Amino acid sequence: MVCFALALLYPLSALLAPVGPWRWDRDVADPTLASIRVSLGLTALAMGIVLLAGTPAAVYIARAGTRERLWWQGVLLLSILLPPLAIGILLSIAFGPAAPLGRWMAQLGIRTANSPFAFVLTQVYVSVGYYVLGAVAAFDAVPVMLEKHAALLGQRPWAVFWRITFPLACLGLAVALSVAWVRALGEFGAVVVTAYHPSGMPVQLWVNLESFGLTAVMPLLVAFLAAALPLPWLLHLMAQRRSHA
Repeated sequence: MVCFALALLYPLSALLAPVGPWRWDRDVADPTLASIRVSLGLTALAMGIVLLAGTPAAVYIARAGTRERLWWQGVLLLSILLPPLAIGILLSIAFGPAAPLGRWMAQLGIRTANSPFAFVLTQVYVSVGYYVLGAVAAFDAVPVMLEKHAALLGQRPWAVFWRITFPLACLGLAVALSVAWVRALGEFGAVVVTAYHPSGMPVQLWVNLESFGLTAVMPLLVAFLAAALPLPWLLHLMAQRRSHA
C-alpha cells in the first residue's frame, strides 16, 4: 500500500523538478494573473448558479419515485459522460447562429461565444451533474423519519428543510459543491471551444506551455493546484471522518 500511495503522489514531485528558473516577466505575468481572476471570478459565479438551480432539483429527485428518479439520474449522467470536446462543440452550435435560441440571444446582444457568458454557461453544464448527484446522495442520508416527525409536530415544509434536512445534509452538499468546483475550474476541452477568450487558468496553462515552455507554466500551475485541491480534499476527509464516527 505504501508503494501504491507513493505512485499516486509521485507526479507532485514534478513541482520540485529542475525545469529551470521560473519565468515571470510581463509577457507571462499579465495574462497569467488575468487568467486567475477570470477563473476564480467566473467559476464562483457558475457555482452560485449550480447551487441555486441544483439544490432544489436534488431535493426533488431525492424524494421522487423510483422510475422518475432513474430517469433524472440518466439525464444527469449524460452531461457527465459526454466527452468535453463534444460538449464544447455541441454548446457552440446549440447557442450559435445556426440555432433559434442562439439567434434570439444574439438579437438581445448576448455574446454566446468567447465571452464571460459562454465561459459560465460551459462551466455550469459540465459541473451541475456532479453537484446534483452528490446532493441527492446527501439528502438520501437524512433519515426520513426525522422529517416526518418534524412535520407531524406542525413544522411547515420549508421549516423542516432548514431545521432538519439541510443541517444534516450540509457536509455532503459541501462535498458535492467542491467536486463541481474542481470539475468546472479544471475544464479545458469544452471551454477551449466555447470561450477561448477570456482565458481561464486551464487555457492559459496551455498557451504558456505552447508559447514559452515549462518555465512559464510553473507559477500558474502552482496557483491552479492551490485553487483546486485544498478545499475538496479537506471536505472529503471531513465527510469520511463523520461517516465513520
